[in-house]
Amino acid sequence: MQNLKPLTLQDNFIWTFAGNFVYAACQWGMLVLLAKIGRAEMVGQFTLGLAVTAPVIMLTNLQLRTIQATDARQQYQFGDYLGLRLLGTALALIGIVGITLKAGYRGETSLVILVIGLAKGFESISDIFYGLIQQYERMDRIAISMMIKGPLSLLMLALGIYLSGSVVGGAIGLAIAWATILLGYDIRSGCLILKTNLWGTGSQRKSSSQAIQNLLQPRWHLKTLSKLVWLALPLGLVMMLISLNSNIPQYFIEGYLGEGQLGIFAAIAYLMVAGNMVVGALGQSANPRLAKYYAAGDSIAFRTLMLKLVGIGAFLGGIAVLVAFVMGQQILTLIYRPEYAQQADLFIWLMVAAGIGYVASFLGYGMTAARYFRIQIPLFTAVTGTSAIACLWLIPIWGLHGAATGLILAAFVQVIFSLGAIAHALHKLPKPKEMEI
Repeated sequence: MQNLKPLTLQDNFIWTFAGNFVYAACQWGMLVLLAKIGRAEMVGQFTLGLAVTAPVIMLTNLQLRTIQATDARQQYQFGDYLGLRLLGTALALIGIVGITLKAGYRGETSLVILVIGLAKGFESISDIFYGLIQQYERMDRIAISMMIKGPLSLLMLALGIYLSGSVVGGAIGLAIAWATILLGYDIRSGCLILKTNLWGTGSQRKSSSQAIQNLLQPRWHLKTLSKLVWLALPLGLVMMLISLNSNIPQYFIEGYLGEGQLGIFAAIAYLMVAGNMVVGALGQSANPRLAKYYAAGDSIAFRTLMLKLVGIGAFLGGIAVLVAFVMGQQILTLIYRPEYAQQADLFIWLMVAAGIGYVASFLGYGMTAARYFRIQIPLFTAVTGTSAIACLWLIPIWGLHGAATGLILAAFVQVIFSLGAIAHALHKLPKPKEMEI
């Protein structure tokens, strides 16, 4: 049996960064592919599909991965998380169908949204296995999954577009790729983690087939699931609000300016992901450790690690703005087309929003590690409300620049409120002298 001891924080960061880098690069490659071989409207259709499905999936996912990864006291079994995720995914797919039919999008766009929703369903189930692997600090297994999924997704998207001549075919290819990774790798990795932990506790070994059946069995204990929903619902609402906040500009752009302008905005905005890769890798790697520090009442270690993370976020933001200011037009021309380079100043504004967002994201990891779930609901309600009001007011006046301004204002509000929540969480911890007594 493989040695599955937890990796160090440094090793987990390296693996997570590598996985996020490959996967994000391939996701970006999808937009580049659509921009190069198709029209901006095709990019708009694809990103609209992601924008419509993401908030629904985020809500029903209930951020179970993070709760599972930070479950330092192991209050719930994997079967509880898996059972609730399966129920949530089914509800999400029903909701996506309802929203798509109600919104009245044209036929091809509706098909793109529905197929992307199905793909997101497969990804959602993979995510719960990621949470298990992250809990045992083996981010290498997640990274390998992402490094396989990224290129396969890009290949299947390209193949689907080539065979069908439309984004619908590409979305079908994406769904096939994500289902393949779930069945071929993620479930096997999660099972290996579970079996290793079971046998490591001295439990009697069982046959391989019986062990797999027992370990991967979703639990449907109503009282337990109700408690887990009550715990996780605030984070589910928060993640829905976060997703809405990032996608609200796209809804307004599609409504006011059309799918073509949405495609241009989405392609440029995706360059924000470069910094998000580092933020996500560090945040996911540090989250279990932050949770352990807070659970142990070690405010000094918690504060020190948080300050390092926030400093890294601010540094990344500064670099992003500088690169956009100096080389923005050349980068957009090289990657996309000259029509995208005409929005070089929009690139700068989006990087400002990204920099503030990096800091806000790290503060969010700190709140979650401290199990500050419910406070995040009013926080992100304020953030999402700020974004919606700003976009409603500014996009008709400033166009795409109004959307970027809305993102900046929302990110600034998020940082201010998050700092207050972190300060309150640290204030509640006993002082070192109190702990000695």
